[in-house]
Amino acid sequence: MSPTLELTQDLIARRSVTPADEGCQDVMAARLQAVGFTVERLRYGLVDNLWARRGTSGPVLCFAGHTDVVPTGPLEEWRSDPFVPVVRDGILYGRGAADMKSGLAAMITATEAFVRAHPDHKGSIAYLITSDEEGPSVDGTKRVMETLTARKERIDWCVVGEPSSEKTIGDVIKIGRRGSFSGRLTVHGVQGHVAYPQLAVNPVHAFAPALAELVSREWDRGTEHFQPTTFQISNFNAGTGAPNVIPGELKARFNLRYSPVQTLQGLKDTVEGILRKHGVKFTIEWYLSGEPFYTPPGPFSEAVSAAVAEVTGSPPAYSTGGGTSDGRFIAPTGTQVVELGVVNASIHKVNECVRVADVDALHRMYFNVLRNLLAK
Repeated sequence: MSPTLELTQDLIARRSVTPADEGCQDVMAARLQAVGFTVERLRYGLVDNLWARRGTSGPVLCFAGHTDVVPTGPLEEWRSDPFVPVVRDGILYGRGAADMKSGLAAMITATEAFVRAHPDHKGSIAYLITSDEEGPSVDGTKRVMETLTARKERIDWCVVGEPSSEKTIGDVIKIGRRGSFSGRLTVHGVQGHVAYPQLAVNPVHAFAPALAELVSREWDRGTEHFQPTTFQISNFNAGTGAPNVIPGELKARFNLRYSPVQTLQGLKDTVEGILRKHGVKFTIEWYLSGEPFYTPPGPFSEAVSAAVAEVTGSPPAYSTGGGTSDGRFIAPTGTQVVELGVVNASIHKVNECVRVADVDALHRMYFNVLRNLLAK
């Protein structure tokens, strides 16, 4: 068994359902301290965070990730205990196997190997690890970055270990993500009897034409690396449950995943303008989960791409698809951010898994990243 696989199994066995860490960061901290890192524990609320650094000069290459995992879902649908790692036919099963304890393990073992080979490397290696990525994401990476910014500590390059690969290890790396902007909409009507619609105002009927326009609208065409902006309803509720009552209000939640060609104010103005155009009486509460971030192709992404190609034989595709990641809190400080991890097909599902060969391949990729950027 490789050291990376062994460490992955150790981390999976810790029931770190968000925001719990269950000692994962203790394991990582001990191994980092053993190879010369200064370790700082930053706990905010119920969230454990780890900031570790080896070196005092720049450039700073940071590995970022999370020890928390999502809940298991129905246990009866798992082929084995989700917190007892099991290898079957070359595949490792367990909650967090792909998202992202294999990534954490590969970071650690790659760093250990790199430091042994290059004890006097250039710049600094850093780790930013949280137990609040799968939860509200309030007291995790966001708070740590606020702390580092206040201390004027800068990260130049960041590799986030999220599972970025799609079909095979290293086929895709993320060089950015779309923004996520949500709204909680209330459409105001007048409740009444279905037999007397002239005495009521049905908010569902009032909203329907506006909804049709919002859903069918071409918001933009995206960019070379960004998918177009999309509008999706995630929750929709109206009515009392009785078949003969016109509801007095409609409540809906919606989300806009938007590309950098949009602005927050522009999105708000467009949504509210469409509602007003159709005569909808409404109120909206807006929520920003994260603004888009983007690392243009250049020396950093090329170094990561080369690190991957050395293992797989071909360079990865660049993508900004998928949901948000903690990179959204790191990039606004000027850090160049790339996401590189294992295949994401099983993340958040029952029987989450990762190929054993991919765990060791990721270790080699991370080692190559360190060598390409920090070896003298």
